Amino acid sequence: MPKINGNEIRPGNVLEHNNALWAAVKVDHVKPGKGGAFAQVELRNLRNGSKLNERFRSADKVEKVRLEQKDMQFLYEDDGQLIFMDTETYDQVQIAAAILGERRPFLQDGMTIVVEFHEEEALSATVPQKVTCVIEETEPVVKGQTAANSFKPALLDNGVRVSVPPFVGQGEAIVVNTETMEYSERA
Repeated sequence: MPKINGNEIRPGNVLEHNNALWAAVKVDHVKPGKGGAFAQVELRNLRNGSKLNERFRSADKVEKVRLEQKDMQFLYEDDGQLIFMDTETYDQVQIAAAILGERRPFLQDGMTIVVEFHEEEALSATVPQKVTCVIEETEPVVKGQTAANSFKPALLDNGVRVSVPPFVGQGEAIVVNTETMEYSERA
């Protein structure tokens, strides 16, 4: 694994630090008036989700870890475990549903997602940025309300609540941005 200087750490980098794998969430470069510059890095443990704030000086060396990314197809959920199939080798892999966090409801049957592995251990999974959902229930359209830039609450077929524009009605398919959990466009 390549070693990088402490000032080369960027958000999204995966580092091996204190015998654990950490993802850099936020990086602030600080140049105090007295003393040397350093990078204040917020780290998230990839195995248990705990957080850590650490200072790295430019002279500090850290191990940068490369994760192997594979496209996997979602098959089914069993007892809090998500079962995926490798689209190339057809091997099946179990991943804890907690890895997806609040984006779990957007996972649909047959959906292809990207799973990141480190030495055959699945560490993270990413659902597509935009997912099509159907509106289960929302308030009816009120005439004349479309002039203002207002939104109304809607319940999606996967149980997630989002705000939608007033012209979108019940039973319509919409595209939801899974990163911001917001309405994106009509499908």
